[in-house]
Amino acid sequence: MTLLLAVDTSGKNGSLALTRSAPDSSRIDVLEVVPLAGGAFSAQLVPQIAALLEKHGHTKNDLGAFVVVSGPGSFTGLRVGLAAIKALAEALQKPIVAISLLEAVACSVTGHGRVLAALDAGRGDVYVGDYQLDPHVRMHSERLLSREEFLAEAKGRIVVTPDPGLAEVVRVAGLHVEQIAYPNSGVIAQLGWQHLQRAETVRPEELEANYLRHSDAEIFSKPAP
Repeated sequence: MTLLLAVDTSGKNGSLALTRSAPDSSRIDVLEVVPLAGGAFSAQLVPQIAALLEKHGHTKNDLGAFVVVSGPGSFTGLRVGLAAIKALAEALQKPIVAISLLEAVACSVTGHGRVLAALDAGRGDVYVGDYQLDPHVRMHSERLLSREEFLAEAKGRIVVTPDPGLAEVVRVAGLHVEQIAYPNSGVIAQLGWQHLQRAETVRPEELEANYLRHSDAEIFSKPAP
């Protein structure tokens, strides 16, 4: 049995999940998903991990691997989640699977083929992932686009998004959209388990955030042309 801990601190509200799976199984058993309130990830995350493990009769030493959302999303939130997983994985010498939230969105749709996963990035922008879903998930690109660029890109494509406002924008434009539930850490863990079985892991020192957008500090520190 492999015990997995999955963490998502990329958005306003995150979650963590404890799951287990037999080595030869393609599916996981989700023991519990715990919601994390946005704005307090740094205070909540480590105590919640400890409490979750204790509740199910485990310690951190029982964990076989970690799955973490590496982006895109909140700069502060992502830093908290990645730092916690880096520290645990380094201490326990266990592998990490880094999952793009856009990949999780793309894989939440039923069926196969090529889809555009979309997340509202604020400021009139959209995080867009171009994914092929058969036979295995394959990423063509992940980009930050303006809403106008996104709608132009979405013509003739299937758009998948958990954001109601963005889904409505796509519908009003007369385009095909599938609105899904926001992928929680249970969904992230299942995707991570598939990556783990293909040995698609990173070492703690290799784990980096996938922001897709520069931080305000980087934007406003650039010298004027």
